[in-house]
Amino acid sequence: MPQEINIITLPLPLRMGRVNSYLIQTSVGHTLIDTGGSNARKELLRELERAGCMPSSLKLIILTHGDFDHIGNAAYLRSVFGARIAIHRDDSGMAERGDMFVNRKKPNILIRALVSLFMGFGTSERFTPDVLLDDGYDLSQHGFEAKVISLPGHSKGSIGILAANGELFCGDLLENTKGPVINSLIDDSTAANASVAHLEGLKIRTVYPGHGQPFAMELLAKGMP
Repeated sequence: MPQEINIITLPLPLRMGRVNSYLIQTSVGHTLIDTGGSNARKELLRELERAGCMPSSLKLIILTHGDFDHIGNAAYLRSVFGARIAIHRDDSGMAERGDMFVNRKKPNILIRALVSLFMGFGTSERFTPDVLLDDGYDLSQHGFEAKVISLPGHSKGSIGILAANGELFCGDLLENTKGPVINSLIDDSTAANASVAHLEGLKIRTVYPGHGQPFAMELLAKGMP
């Protein structure tokens, strides 16, 4: 089970809010869940150093989905820290092409242009993952007593990481900026609702979202319509 969770909250571009990364101390070193965007690289490196995460100790980077604000520092961290990068196979194309809409419904031309301008990432941020994740993938082989849960809705390849002690890192399926709810940016609402229903049948104690504060799982059920 995780010995320690360091919550690293990083700024988004254009003062659009903040995004969470989670540094987990495991039996073999550190695992980082999501990396923030490249705009916040200095802040991320400072927080990793403050938490005692050195190049020799960062073993694995787990990406909950392929959006720029979650994967923007993955390639850099791999080159400097030597960590392996893991992402669900259905979102791997987003990282390889630098395109958030590879496996999503296509937006209109204006939105696509704006996203590419302000939220895309360049060639240096793109990468081919080292580990392709699927539902049920056992992370204990990486020193992290947890498993992968497929949670499509925000993107086709969105995942959650459920630790053995009931802590869930849910990516952008859920958020808690003004209360625990389904994320306001959902690509497939039917899939998202099914993912939430799946979570309700699991033994989850605390939810760690991509945006906002951690919350008790029981609060989600109370806040849902």
